[in-house]
Amino acid sequence: HLTERGGAGVGAMSRRERGPESGPGGAEAAAEDVEPAEPESPDQCLSLLPWDRFSAWLHCVCVVGFDLELGQAVEVIYPPHSKLTDKEKTNICYLSFPDSNSGCLGDTQFCFRFRRSPGRKVSLCCFLDQLDRELPVYLKKDSAYYYGYVYFRQVRDKSLKRGYFQKSLVLISKLPYVHLFRTMLKQIAPEYFEKSEAFLEAVCSDIDRWPPPVAGKVLQLPIMGVIMKLRIPTYRDKPGTTPIVQNMHQADAQISMALPTVHEVDLFRCFCPVFFHIQMLWELVLLGEPLVVMAPSPAESSETVLALVSCISPLKYCSDFRPYFTIHDSEFKEYTTRTQAPPSVILGVTNPFFAKTLQHWPHIIRIGDIKLPGEVPKQVKVKKLKNLKTLDSKPGVYTSYKPYLNKDEEIVKQLQKGVQQKRPTEAQSVILRRYFLELTESFIIPLERYVASLMPLQKCISPWKSPPQLRQFSQDDFMKTLEKAGPQLTSGLKGDWIGLYRHFLKSPNFDGWFRSRQKEMTQKLEALHLEALCNENLVFWCQKHTEVEAVDLVLKLKNKLLQADREHLPVKTETLKKLQTHINDIILALPDDLQDILLKTGTT
Repeated sequence: HLTERGGAGVGAMSRRERGPESGPGGAEAAAEDVEPAEPESPDQCLSLLPWDRFSAWLHCVCVVGFDLELGQAVEVIYPPHSKLTDKEKTNICYLSFPDSNSGCLGDTQFCFRFRRSPGRKVSLCCFLDQLDRELPVYLKKDSAYYYGYVYFRQVRDKSLKRGYFQKSLVLISKLPYVHLFRTMLKQIAPEYFEKSEAFLEAVCSDIDRWPPPVAGKVLQLPIMGVIMKLRIPTYRDKPGTTPIVQNMHQADAQISMALPTVHEVDLFRCFCPVFFHIQMLWELVLLGEPLVVMAPSPAESSETVLALVSCISPLKYCSDFRPYFTIHDSEFKEYTTRTQAPPSVILGVTNPFFAKTLQHWPHIIRIGDIKLPGEVPKQVKVKKLKNLKTLDSKPGVYTSYKPYLNKDEEIVKQLQKGVQQKRPTEAQSVILRRYFLELTESFIIPLERYVASLMPLQKCISPWKSPPQLRQFSQDDFMKTLEKAGPQLTSGLKGDWIGLYRHFLKSPNFDGWFRSRQKEMTQKLEALHLEALCNENLVFWCQKHTEVEAVDLVLKLKNKLLQADREHLPVKTETLKKLQTHINDIILALPDDLQDILLKTGTT
């Protein structure tokens, strides 16, 4: 499976306007009788200028060093025209270095996430949005945030005043492709620290030759003599399945490496320190509860936060999360204030100061160095919050939260057995990921089923009336459905499922999920309305009505076509072509003067 580079290369001038047929709507709920159109290749949708391909993957590359007078400082931003505000630069500076207490000697990799400064326009907006539509909801980019992927090196160097060489190579991107960028940094950072600026320029030049990040294709990404092969998941993939990217034989001398995933972390390794509490942590993440992870280094804090966020997949975690958070962060005051309840956010911290500052937070996960257990971890009880005084407190989960569901002993036994049998950590992670997926699906299926029932029947859709509205979500009605069609149909877990649903319906994760479903179903109704219009004999209708009414219909139909394109409605290409033919036929049946006006008229 080798993808072609597609269209023209950097700076080429082939442009093809996106017609109404471009892009499916991404609505799973809308896929029964209205097929989405085949998307155009993003390579064809606009001419790619120098740095456009680079910008589809990264915002910029930064080098952060330590200056005796200034402290941390951004030494290099590449490409040089990349824009970062002073606030963004300050955040990057502090987040790119471990806290001094972490004592990270040698090379360390971690990631962080920070708010973008508002008001900046993105030149490739339409292009990137088109790519985004194909992604599963949990991989869609959040335009309000950037990720920073860090490779930090600290080694003794007697020639420097401080006695240490300290520098970070940082990739800034909107894409949550943790594994891809981690792998890439491992390839380029060690060589960069030896060779410096010219090497960085060559790296960026390589990235600017990459194909766009199209979901569902096997992509080949060359980077300094190595070809990374990977596949970005699509929303059509069955949850829990990862198509294998084969490592194919290269005819030339280039080394090829296949990435098993672009975004997943080593789940089992991350959850090892809190092995016995995985189900409770799943509940806390699902409900959007304030969570802080206290860890000895940014590597452990960032991996654990990312593991927590991913444990409710395929649901999207809709609140803020910070894989590594410092006291210098621009949101520090906002997130640590005691004047209001802690916000719905997951923070990863390493500074001992947070043990005091976040004492009032309801749920704290304290982890030591993440090591894979050589023996089965001993049963650990949930600890009381009042016992957490310092960052030196013993690893564990500190909370007074009482889980809604009874504990699933099976998964614990299965993973313990794996430890005893020295099962590879990748296999343990697969078991754990499947467990979380089945738990999340058992929880979400009754909600999906109920929300689908809010859709008006197809017979209620008339071409001559506006599309009908969705019925309102009623908590009481939904709760009534649980008796016969609740999670017990797919999960053997007992417990207070009703209480868990009541709590979830008040959470940001429900709000985000329901808004997304509402949008999909509204688009489905619009698409069905378009189908209904296409199946009418519109020319015959116009013959029975006045010219004014015929002109009004033409303008409305033109607006419908524009809406289908703008909102990427899940409509078949044939339907849109048929509607355009109807419009042309109606116009041709009108007097010449009106024809001239209508053929020139655009619509709002």
